[in-house]
Amino acid sequence: MNALDPIRNRAAALFTTPEPFSVLASSPEATLAGVESVVCVPTFRRPDLLEATLRSLAAQQGGHDVAIIVVENEGIEQAGAQRAASLLAQGLFKGFVIVEPRQGNCKAYNAAWRCALTRFPALKQVLGIDDDETATPLWLDAFLKAARSAPAELFGGSVTPDFEDSSRAWLSAHPVFRSHYAASGPIPILFSSANYLIRREVLERLGYPFLDERFDFTGGGDSDFFTRAKAAGFRFWWVQEAAQRETMPARRSEFGWIQARALRNGAISAAIERRLRPGTSGRLRVLAKSLALLGASLPRGLALGLKTGSAVIGLYHAQVAAGRLLSEFGVANEQYRKPEAN
Repeated sequence: MNALDPIRNRAAALFTTPEPFSVLASSPEATLAGVESVVCVPTFRRPDLLEATLRSLAAQQGGHDVAIIVVENEGIEQAGAQRAASLLAQGLFKGFVIVEPRQGNCKAYNAAWRCALTRFPALKQVLGIDDDETATPLWLDAFLKAARSAPAELFGGSVTPDFEDSSRAWLSAHPVFRSHYAASGPIPILFSSANYLIRREVLERLGYPFLDERFDFTGGGDSDFFTRAKAAGFRFWWVQEAAQRETMPARRSEFGWIQARALRNGAISAAIERRLRPGTSGRLRVLAKSLALLGASLPRGLALGLKTGSAVIGLYHAQVAAGRLLSEFGVANEQYRKPEAN
């Protein structure tokens, strides 16, 4: 019996359904057997940006043995998968290129993490980067150093926006674009899967499907996952040096997109709280909090607007509160329904 078979069997026991993805390209199994760190990259109709992401990963410093899983979430043309398969064949990276044809943000992450658990018997942690982001040269090194010493199981890092329209760079102060933390160390929770490291035991404990696919098109599956991880007793850590940069197309600096994202953030927060507080009394508590936030949004918005010198930024708290209240009536902005326009 192969020494790795018991580990493979343990991973396979987590899953009782057929794999939802297909493998388009992969490296030889022997080159992957000892890999402990796997970077997951979901992609949808952005092959050029995806290539920039993969090249930034290939340029990582520190000499770490790492593999990459690219998960294509567009099941027809598969432009990203084809580009990634070509780069894998050229030796830019090692790992897998898989296709999850069922569109959905959470479905893509679930496929990538499932592939990591079942194809990498020595896996210790999964990391993530989106296909419109690039990793700074010491991104991986910073995360792995923190993972070796910090008393935590989930780690997040900073993401800095690069605005296509440089005249809109002032928007980097907007909560929609700003990272939640600015200094390395313990934190209460993570909110986004844009830049993360998650230990294997978290995935095994929370189980598959890791992300709730009801959040596929609204977003928030990652926030819900982190909320459940915290409830399970797992700890969080921020690694400021594990930095990424995110490309912001011109449409994301438009007022309509920013408002839609703020409303969506409010709807997501209320939805997660309703799950934590079921029943009529719980629903009333969530509603009361939403009303309180709406009332507090005026002074909070004035303070934020004065601090940043922007009325657009100052509106954020009111927009979040409005999004929470709208969600009580079943209104949710499905920004991921058309990812190419997001």
